[in-house]
Amino acid sequence: MSGTEPQTPGGHQAAVCAGFLGWTLDAFDFFLVVMCLTAIGREFHKSDKEMAATLFVTLAFRPVGAFLFGLLADRYGRRLPLMLDLLFYSVIEVLSGLAPNYATFVVLRALFGIGMGGEWGVGASLAMEKVPPRLRGLLSGLLQQGYAAGYLLAALCYFFLFGRLGWRPLFFLGGLPALLAVFVRFRVKESEVWEKTRHKTWGGLGIAIASHWKLFLYIAALMTGMNLASHGTQDMFPAFLERQWHLGPNQRAALTAFSMVGAICGGTLFGLLSDGWGRRRAMVAALLAAVLAVPLWAFAPSIALLWAGAFLIQFMVQGAWGVVPAHLAELSPDSVRGFLPGFGYQCGALLAGSVGYLEAAIARRTGYATAMAGVAATVFLFAAAATALGKERRAVKFGE
Repeated sequence: MSGTEPQTPGGHQAAVCAGFLGWTLDAFDFFLVVMCLTAIGREFHKSDKEMAATLFVTLAFRPVGAFLFGLLADRYGRRLPLMLDLLFYSVIEVLSGLAPNYATFVVLRALFGIGMGGEWGVGASLAMEKVPPRLRGLLSGLLQQGYAAGYLLAALCYFFLFGRLGWRPLFFLGGLPALLAVFVRFRVKESEVWEKTRHKTWGGLGIAIASHWKLFLYIAALMTGMNLASHGTQDMFPAFLERQWHLGPNQRAALTAFSMVGAICGGTLFGLLSDGWGRRRAMVAALLAAVLAVPLWAFAPSIALLWAGAFLIQFMVQGAWGVVPAHLAELSPDSVRGFLPGFGYQCGALLAGSVGYLEAAIARRTGYATAMAGVAATVFLFAAAATALGKERRAVKFGE
């Protein structure tokens, strides 16, 4: 039996479900700040640029979480670190809704970044090690689009609740991941691949990680490009809709939610296509198509075309992202899969984390449309080049 096949029938479904929901709730909590950015700024008397800095703080601390929880995942298994991480960021998100001032809010968003950084690497490694190789691309796309689903949920909550309750009560919903930890405890089995390939000592694990430093640097570079593409088109998009189009809260939320439907469709489709086309080819195709969609997304001449552009840009960007969990899992050796993809991913998020701040700063001189279009086209081409220059190990069998 290969390392990717579950020991019991249906064993991979629970792992994929846990990974998807964990990433959904993680993204939901993060994008509540994105949706409420200007409202929080008004209460704390801060500008868009200063509030965008809180997004950077969250992204900057994600590598810390990936480092800590990734090491635990490779040393002690995937399940326990995942449960601890879910509980940790649930508490921090609830406390964010109680922040009395800007300084406290920034500290809490840094702590949330630690929890957010820990979830993806552990959850993705657990899920990808359990799914059959023939379904890896499809389920990778589904798993990764938990991120878009979280953004969609954040937009819907903003649409229905913000006008009635304000921003603070929305953050109390961030306690939901604590319930997911209970699901992981009782329904998700440990990774058989980890059980077969685990290191018995911390020293052995450290040597294994250090021996793959070149792979780590490549993953970090690739994920810098991918995070620039994602955050460059998402983090300041609601602010773009408010400042450039003068849309109200409900209109912004509805349009953002619609764009996330495109993301879910694109991520799932390109994940599936990558099983036949190859991981790199599917990612590059999606990113180059995204370049073509930039003018419609940023300079739409009508509100109807603005909706179409928002759908298409996220269809393509998250289409490329849908391949990432499978691609990074396949590139990474078995014994360091809990650490290497997640830490490389989050280091890329750190390097890309200032993109929202950069867009807000450029927009003060050129306007949001020009700023976001220029950044988007540039980072799409960078991410496509980084993808094309790398290797791939599509459908490799884990644990053998």
